[in-house]
Amino acid sequence: MKITVLDGFTLNPGDLSWEELKALGDVTIFERTPEELTIERGQDSEILITNKTAITADIIKKLPKLKYVGVLATGYNVIDIDATRKAGIVVTNIPAYSTDSVAQMIFAHILEYCNRVQRHSDSVKDGRWERSKDFCFRDYPLIELKGKTLGIIGFGSIGKQTAKIASAFGMKIIATANSPKQPPAGVEDFKYYENYEDLLKEADFVSLSCPLTEKTERIINKKSLSLMKSTAVLINTGRGGLVCETGLAEALNVGQIGGACLDVLSTEPPAPDNPLLSAKNCTITPHIAWATKEARTRCMNIAVENVKRFIEGNPQNVVNN
Repeated sequence: MKITVLDGFTLNPGDLSWEELKALGDVTIFERTPEELTIERGQDSEILITNKTAITADIIKKLPKLKYVGVLATGYNVIDIDATRKAGIVVTNIPAYSTDSVAQMIFAHILEYCNRVQRHSDSVKDGRWERSKDFCFRDYPLIELKGKTLGIIGFGSIGKQTAKIASAFGMKIIATANSPKQPPAGVEDFKYYENYEDLLKEADFVSLSCPLTEKTERIINKKSLSLMKSTAVLINTGRGGLVCETGLAEALNVGQIGGACLDVLSTEPPAPDNPLLSAKNCTITPHIAWATKEARTRCMNIAVENVKRFIEGNPQNVVNN
């Protein structure tokens, strides 16, 4: 069976192995595939593996041999699901492989905002401590998390793991999701909200852990930002499209909210004129919350198992039933 990996570099820049996938068929691996080469590279393939390379309805029409698309991620908005369903093509994703890594990144951002570790370290290396008249100096306010309220929008596996970490810091947790959710074991100071507006009003930190859908697109916008505390901090490790970026930049620049910690943007890589790149009190990492070696290893293993199960006629993690 002909298997083509369209954009394998971000999953495996060289520290993992494709050998288990290669054992399942005739495998060709491309580090990246530009849009204009997708049809050419997938022409004879029965199986396509993609991370962010889009598989549109037009592409599907021009790949008559295609039987299966494996997405190397949890989100699968790069695939035209209706077109695959009509063509009888199976589409699978990789659920829950990065839960611990993403929750860890959420708190990496929160702790950086609260303690400014890197900025204080840079100040020390610039000689500020040497010249200090006191035994210490502080360039930024330091914030203790105990007693603060973390609002989580989207309470799936990542949201629940984030709540567990927050609880260990002594934080209060409030959450909202499509349906009422119970907190994981050990999380006691928890409250569920039916709507996210009430959550925004109460939270000191707001973490976006929901999928990007028509309902959640730009859920953070000028109106919703106006509900937040002036000291509140927004964390987005979900999808860039959850946020209206011009509205967030304006809110940051005028001090309407305290700060933003982002791992995702609406266009990636961002355009030079993205207003968040120059916004005040905004920390941005380049979509790496998922990318620890441990998480990528899990992703690779599940991706291989997905292909194996499809070949055996018993597919798993199917998203277009």
